[in-house]
Amino acid sequence: MPDTIPFPSAQVRFGSSSGQPLTRRDGFLKVTGAATFAADNHPENLLHAVVAVSTIARGRVVSLDVEAAKAHPGVVEVITPANCPPLALDPDEKHGLFGFRFDALQNDRVRYAKQPIALVLAETLEAATEGTRLLAPVYETEPARIGFDNGEPYAPATVGVGGAPDFDRGDLAAGLAAAAHLVDTEYETPAQYHNAMEPHAIVAEWDGDTLTIDTPNQAIVLSRAAYAAFFGIPPENVYLRSPFLGGGFGSKAILAGPQILCIRAARMLQRPVKLALPRDQMFGPVGHRGATRQRLRLATDAEGRLTALEHHAVATTSSFDEFIEPAANASHNLYASPAISTRHGAVRVDTGTPGPMRAPGEASGSAALECALDEAAAAIGIDPLEMRLRNYAETDPATGRPFSAKALRECYAQGAERFGWAGRPLAPRQMTDDAGRLVGWGMGSALFPAPMFQAEARATLRADGTALVETAAADMGQGAWTALAQIAADSLGLDIEQVEFRSGTSDLPDGGVAGGSGHTATAGSALHNAGTDAIAKLAEIAVNDPASPLFGAGNAGVEAREGRLWHREDETRSEGYGDILARSGMESLEGSGTGGRDPADAEARAMFSHGAVFAEVKVDPDLGQVLVTRLVGAFAAGRIINPKLARSQLYGGMIWGLSFALHEEAIHDRRTGRPVNADLAGYHIPVHADIPAMEALLIDEDDRYVNVLGIKGVGEIGITGTVGAIANAIWHATGVRVRRYPIRIEDLIG
Repeated sequence: MPDTIPFPSAQVRFGSSSGQPLTRRDGFLKVTGAATFAADNHPENLLHAVVAVSTIARGRVVSLDVEAAKAHPGVVEVITPANCPPLALDPDEKHGLFGFRFDALQNDRVRYAKQPIALVLAETLEAATEGTRLLAPVYETEPARIGFDNGEPYAPATVGVGGAPDFDRGDLAAGLAAAAHLVDTEYETPAQYHNAMEPHAIVAEWDGDTLTIDTPNQAIVLSRAAYAAFFGIPPENVYLRSPFLGGGFGSKAILAGPQILCIRAARMLQRPVKLALPRDQMFGPVGHRGATRQRLRLATDAEGRLTALEHHAVATTSSFDEFIEPAANASHNLYASPAISTRHGAVRVDTGTPGPMRAPGEASGSAALECALDEAAAAIGIDPLEMRLRNYAETDPATGRPFSAKALRECYAQGAERFGWAGRPLAPRQMTDDAGRLVGWGMGSALFPAPMFQAEARATLRADGTALVETAAADMGQGAWTALAQIAADSLGLDIEQVEFRSGTSDLPDGGVAGGSGHTATAGSALHNAGTDAIAKLAEIAVNDPASPLFGAGNAGVEAREGRLWHREDETRSEGYGDILARSGMESLEGSGTGGRDPADAEARAMFSHGAVFAEVKVDPDLGQVLVTRLVGAFAAGRIINPKLARSQLYGGMIWGLSFALHEEAIHDRRTGRPVNADLAGYHIPVHADIPAMEALLIDEDDRYVNVLGIKGVGEIGITGTVGAIANAIWHATGVRVRRYPIRIEDLIG
């Protein structure tokens, strides 16, 4: 990227904030407890709501003891399908691209365990909780359909969010026939649940037909419109506040039944209502990653170059809706093959509907692909890194388009050097440590798209030399408040401390969706364009004002930095923002901007972040216990706005990859359909003792096409190389190839 971005009559120089490892602006508020999360709001006259959920997975509710619950001291109301007010839209219909069917007490049917079957409202949380216990539901039960072998197979119309289920490029049959080697293998990944630190919560309050909501949300303005539609009011009548999110991972971008029930209760009773899901209710109505079964066939010539790549994935989804984990799509864009064929199937089971979960499709698909490629390397007898280099794609394998930028070779080289990969023996079970543990080294390639959505922003220069920038962005822990403020400050030629950043409420310009690793690029582009628009307007005033030192500089142009406009060809001529505004009689000057990508640009080039992850594991040869001792990741993701925040996100992704490989699995009782580990004791995630020495290398990459700022994303890519790297390292240590996740002790010693 050039050092400056031109715009009418003025320029802004990158540098003072962008690229700096600034500490998060919201960090102090969070560590001191001053940050206000949704459940921290306590309007006057507040009622507490608790959802009563089903203990069966399939059937109907025959009866509820509503009178017993209402008789409990403090209970104000019990809402059931019998008295639940109607919605303006049917919750059993899909509304919009991100719309899901959900349960909001529309009938007595039970479609999964932990489905809402009633809502109890009380003066205290304790009374509402006891009221749900007194309901004593009676069910008419039908057999639960849990697992691939008990569900109902079907062919999905779409996968992911509106994607095509099947893909073909080249002649698969010819590629298979030409193969000197063929790997035909199957992998399984389990259901996983988001389990953000902050469970879903909402506080809803009505004032006539105006609704105020406090709820963690990844798509603030989009969700405002959705909430308004379900309650038959204009979007501008909804005020959604979401300044802080305690994690989201995709689950807080989607409307769900419990939030709708809370809003209905507040309208019905004309009192503010708070609902915060307990941890166990996170395993039901608010999304998860569906389980997958994946078959891969990798055909190669004698030197290990792919002649055909076939990837078929089957994923679980709910009995009543459709979100299919697009796992096979992970094989589209990474490795050069003259023939690529991917297919998706689905199985309906009696669980809640899956949804987007950090790296949806890429995480589960790469967990299989990266191991299958290692299997092929082992069959041929070449190093796994060499195998990847021999199949390096110079253009996008799926489309033939050139990449907007691709520094994956540099990721391989720098990651391997830092890790010490050159000393790796080819055969497994060749390395031990001083304690007699088996040592293994594995690697995996990392890939994630670089999408952009649509966003708007506003920038206001003030006469005192400061600025206000505004966009309804969402910071769910990735540091958006800081990175976006850095972009805005540079666009205005100001120090970041001179910029007030407002975000997190629906009355601000639409900041787009915080998801898909595209939020910084999207909202950041809108803020940059808003800032450059404000500076352009200010420059126009100055160069046309005879009293300004910059008068007549229109042809040469001016540059914005340090709170002043500078003549580009004469450094002795400059003027402060405040002076320009004061002389023109203006208290402030406003600029606006949008962020998004021209469809023609998206069609012209393939846009991805790339990376490589190297893992070391140590395995007890007698007990099969696995310890990951080192992780080194090297990632190329365009311009890095804040290296400290970027590394934090990459570490988080790599930790999630470790969790995927060794820990996470949602287990449902096949008889009842209930999740049996619906808590953070039974649903395993890594703790500090599980996390190894980690390093994330940021590889320089200049992408002139992805957007005006050259920004990609880092939020999800860290998962996609890590899962396979750890699994491959376990094989290298033990000689045992495990083809299901999470990898268990019994898989290694059984």
